[in-house]
Amino acid sequence: MPRRTRIPPTLRGTSFHVSERDFHELSPGELRSSALDAPYHGVRSVGLRFDDAFDRVRMYAPRLRSDQLFCGPTAAQLLGIPLPLELERSTVIHVATVGGTRPRTRGVIGHVMRSATPYAVGEVLVTSPAETWCQIAAVLSREDLVAAGDYLISGRRLPGNRRTPPLNTRQELAVAGERFGRQPGAVAIRWALLRIRTGVDSPRESQLRLVILAARLPEPVIGYAVTVAGGLSLHPDLSYPKAKIAIEYEGDGHRQSKRRWRSDLRRITLLEDAGWRVIRVTDDDLRDPTVFIGVLHRALRERLT
Repeated sequence: MPRRTRIPPTLRGTSFHVSERDFHELSPGELRSSALDAPYHGVRSVGLRFDDAFDRVRMYAPRLRSDQLFCGPTAAQLLGIPLPLELERSTVIHVATVGGTRPRTRGVIGHVMRSATPYAVGEVLVTSPAETWCQIAAVLSREDLVAAGDYLISGRRLPGNRRTPPLNTRQELAVAGERFGRQPGAVAIRWALLRIRTGVDSPRESQLRLVILAARLPEPVIGYAVTVAGGLSLHPDLSYPKAKIAIEYEGDGHRQSKRRWRSDLRRITLLEDAGWRVIRVTDDDLRDPTVFIGVLHRALRERLT
């Protein structure tokens, strides 16, 4: 009967460098056991998931030197910055060395930075949110970079129409962009800085606003408070208050949840009862906005003339 590897309870949910085996009282044979994962060269982990961003950086942490920190898309994942699906699901780790040599190992992309401002996400150090935003400019579309910037200066919406504190101000992003200089992504940063806005709740709302602007229509208001029957205050995603036009983005989550679907129908009824025209937008409209833009254009013309 094969001998079971003894794993100290203190190691579960952690990672360690193989040089620490004596400290953890593990034999060379136990280090090679299948009971331990070997995510990176010289590292063993127990009970950490490779498909979880925080677990991945915990796996790599024993290799991290004092002059290194996580950056780029990895820092963005940890900070909750919205990313395209392929980057959101990427298991590659981005590690920056400040003034030293870049790390080289399987599953890691190394970077060298002249300076960096460390920012703590739990026990993990990453580049600051503003620096991270500039770094990902080279791998995002301009529209996705705006959505990321919207998130940083907006915070997340909480129940009761409250929000978490934003991670950055627009000015902080602008200063970081100036320091970023002419590195790859600099042109996208300048383009995005003119278009980021506060009070945005999702990347799709950012994209919707940019679609409207690209059609050369007036910029809509974000989260405008509309008082409806019963004294309730509703906040359409986007709106034109003078024309009483509300634009609501509806993702798949809106139809998959019965509670949310019913709430959406009630919102529309209340807004229309208050004299508002409600235009509902889906992902199909974002992929091909021709019909939506035509409807919005006619609605604006009819209500403003």
